[in-house]
Amino acid sequence: MTRLWAILVLIAAVAFAASPWLSPGFNGFEADQFPVPQDNPPVQPAGYAFSIWGLIYLWLIIGAGFGLLRRAEDPDWAPMRPPLFASLAVGIFWLPVAQVAPVAASVMIWIMLLSAIVSLFRVGDTDRWLQQAPVAIYAGWLTAASCVSVGLLLAGYGYLSATPAALVAIALALAIALVAQYRLHRAPEYGITVIWALVGVIAANMQPLNAAVAGLALVGIIAILALRGTDTE
Repeated sequence: MTRLWAILVLIAAVAFAASPWLSPGFNGFEADQFPVPQDNPPVQPAGYAFSIWGLIYLWLIIGAGFGLLRRAEDPDWAPMRPPLFASLAVGIFWLPVAQVAPVAASVMIWIMLLSAIVSLFRVGDTDRWLQQAPVAIYAGWLTAASCVSVGLLLAGYGYLSATPAALVAIALALAIALVAQYRLHRAPEYGITVIWALVGVIAANMQPLNAAVAGLALVGIIAILALRGTDTE
């Protein structure tokens, strides 16, 4: 079964990376997908931040490929594979769903996040840059993306206005990130990726300045960096 899981993870990683080709032109939720249109929502990072997906796709494939070719039967790799496969398998279908159903897509991305975090907690001690790092950056970005989806839904369905919705979403992302990073005591790539997203939020809220959102994102960056001192590697 260990080799089978290694094969499944590689297949899922490749299919996940190919999914944007099956849904061309998707650049985030459209404003009119919500009852309250979301034009330039403050919760969403600047566009350049999403370029991290290229790194995530590539690193996941490289890590999964190495795992299959060199660590297929290694018990140190085995525990993290089933939840990672589950996350990637859901992710394959996320983009097509996101184009038509934001609520369903939000549920899916939370399933992806929870599975990815389980996988991150299960990664072994060997091959850090090929086993731990790709899962860490993947889980880090999903932490931000899943909370962005919450902010968009809160504002898009009129439960909160845009800025309070963004503050709730950022606070939620920080709560998850700080607890996860503290409990891990390793995998700084996870926190660094969340910081990347927060920098993108700050950039998106500079012109015009949204001091509340940018300020909370800055506080979050400082908190994650301060927590880094508790990591063991």
